[in-house]
Amino acid sequence: MSTADLALPVDVPSTALFTDRYEFTMLQAALKSGAAHRRSVFEVFTRRLPEGRRYGVVAGTGRVLDAVENFRFDPPVLEYLERESVVDAATLKWLADYRFTGDIWGYPEGEVYFPGSPILRVEGTFAEAVLLETVVLSILNHDSAIAAAASRMAVAAGGRPLMEMGARRTHELAAVAASRAAYIGGFRSSSNLAAGFRYGLPTIGTSAHAFTLLHDTERDAFTAQVESLGRSTTLLVDTYDVAEAVRTAVEAAGPELGAVRIDSGDLLLLAHRVRQQLDDLGAKDTRIVVTSDLDEYAIASLAAAPVDAYGVGTSLVTGSGQPTCSMVYKLVARATVPGEPDAPLTPVAKKARGGKTSVGGRKWAARRLDADGVAEAEVIGIGGVPAELEERQLLVPLVRGGAVIGREPLDAARARHIAARAGLPLSATQLSRGEPVLPTEFL
Repeated sequence: MSTADLALPVDVPSTALFTDRYEFTMLQAALKSGAAHRRSVFEVFTRRLPEGRRYGVVAGTGRVLDAVENFRFDPPVLEYLERESVVDAATLKWLADYRFTGDIWGYPEGEVYFPGSPILRVEGTFAEAVLLETVVLSILNHDSAIAAAASRMAVAAGGRPLMEMGARRTHELAAVAASRAAYIGGFRSSSNLAAGFRYGLPTIGTSAHAFTLLHDTERDAFTAQVESLGRSTTLLVDTYDVAEAVRTAVEAAGPELGAVRIDSGDLLLLAHRVRQQLDDLGAKDTRIVVTSDLDEYAIASLAAAPVDAYGVGTSLVTGSGQPTCSMVYKLVARATVPGEPDAPLTPVAKKARGGKTSVGGRKWAARRLDADGVAEAEVIGIGGVPAELEERQLLVPLVRGGAVIGREPLDAARARHIAARAGLPLSATQLSRGEPVLPTEFL
């Protein structure tokens, strides 16, 4: 099953208040000073990868495009801003007509990134671009963290299917976004029906321990499930005694039983024992699914076990210990003359001491390859692109003149990530802690 070309139609409320208050206070002051209409360039980047990670994964771009389209100030939103005295009357009047009319470029979704990579570039007036900071960062920081964790787990799984099961371990809306990001990172399905409805993701799910406990006997529970869902269903076998449950499961469904799921205990030992028992009972094609607080390290430890699929929840939706990517949204260039769209740009950057400096200028980015076609550096520059890197540029147009032009099927982002990861040095797939697998070079 593949995802739909676009998200399924749903009513989407305004995203305008997914914003920090200081965006509005800056807007008000800039409108008064006249600087609000100065052409500006903002870039999203991270100064460092989460500790020990070798690469990052861009995810959430499609959701950013949705957020930009729905960033509008409806009457209830304007009434709230007025009631709470967030901005003055002149600013409210300006907001009432707000629509983003600028351009956005970015790394395509699913691409990998490194420290300093200009993951997203937003160009427009200061007024219209500054308001997008918080919603853009909240989406990209969350989704990219989940996708990076998913990518590491996909590497550890070595091609075995991964199922996302984290909806009960995070905020209900974050759970839907996490399902989408996990799919980009390499998961094949999700237990979250809202994610299935909104993004066309394949969904999975059979029963929990409660279903077994509901019935007088385990056999009654298995029989009821098989009669309802068919012999290809997955039976949960660790409510009581695993060996007895496996025997009962095969008796209830026959050797055509689809799968058994193990959700507790020594998964490595139990997987071997259950595989042997299933084979002895003639259920040689019955698959073994394991769950139970898995992360990439636990998945890797099961590489030699006869496991057919993994279900992951808590660790995935929390970024496997790295729930954010520390991305920032910084002004890097502004027009030399306010109110003139064609005025030349001048670089601007924070230079204060303390480690939070930035590099000014409207940037391009490209990935240099070695003689064998393997990536060897992330190259970032201002001005002209060297001829040898022209075909390796990473930023693509996403919004032009306020109109979204960069939407794509979610499967395209998923496939892109597989290809991008495969193009990195082999050490990128090591789970051990290390520095970014590619150096970042500024020209």
